[in-house]
Amino acid sequence: MIPSATNEAKAHHPLDAHFSHVSIRYHATLPFVTVLALNRPKKRNAINAQMWQEIGFAFRQIGTIGDGCRCILLIGSGKGFCGGIDISDRRFFAGIESNAGDDKSSSSGDVARRSLAFRSQILEMQSAFTAVEECPVPVVAAIHGACIGAGIDLVCCADVRVCSSDAIFSVREVRLGLAADVGTLQRFPKIVGFGSRVRELCLSGDDFNANDALQIGFVSRVSQTNNNLMDVANEICHKISRNSPVATTITKMSLNYSRDHKVAEGLEHVALHNSTALMSEDLVKSFMITGGAEDVNFAPLQSHSRL
Repeated sequence: MIPSATNEAKAHHPLDAHFSHVSIRYHATLPFVTVLALNRPKKRNAINAQMWQEIGFAFRQIGTIGDGCRCILLIGSGKGFCGGIDISDRRFFAGIESNAGDDKSSSSGDVARRSLAFRSQILEMQSAFTAVEECPVPVVAAIHGACIGAGIDLVCCADVRVCSSDAIFSVREVRLGLAADVGTLQRFPKIVGFGSRVRELCLSGDDFNANDALQIGFVSRVSQTNNNLMDVANEICHKISRNSPVATTITKMSLNYSRDHKVAEGLEHVALHNSTALMSEDLVKSFMITGGAEDVNFAPLQSHSRL
């Protein structure tokens, strides 16, 4: 079991006060790492509508507010990472119920109009998880226990995934009578390939275990125990956070861009960004690390400008 976010909190994070269903803290021992925990342990971290919104807001803020964050560790509190969507939250289904909306006119029962009205909710849900992918700092997901449905959608947006040996995954939506529509069907095959095994998992809704996830490349490492899982995840976060924040941000941007574009377009994209980034003082400082220096003081990324 991963300790509850409340019990493991070691350092207050200014964003934490804004949330009820996720917990945000500074890492206890890694100075440039922020820990974000899904925090509904009594519900196996099933994601309700409020939690969904909080995930999107959190990942749009961390790493963009001058907080010095260079890597995010994404975990689930309690006995499992995420039990999927919280189907008891009627807010998810209000838009598709026959009496949905405040419009009492005869048009409120029209299927086409209801469909157009409901589309915005799906796009909003997609956008919340896309915020994980678009977060400027790398995200490492440490997965234990169940990672079902929406949990798969979420970790598909992370940059690195590791899991414990007890982890169980499932693209469960098809068993609930719907196609996964928040990113799994788009991102999962791009992570592991579009082969027969992926289609089998998505079309059947079958569970797959940690070894399966490692074999198909969905996770990069499997730990033997939950406690060891945090050691593995912390090691990766430490290696990432030790690097130049400018270099890691542009590397993440280039990887995401190149995944969805032709090689020539990806080359042009990274050339554009590196033509500026190579002027950074981080380049010289990084050579100091390769030369054996232990502590190199990279300047933090500035707060992102917003209207």
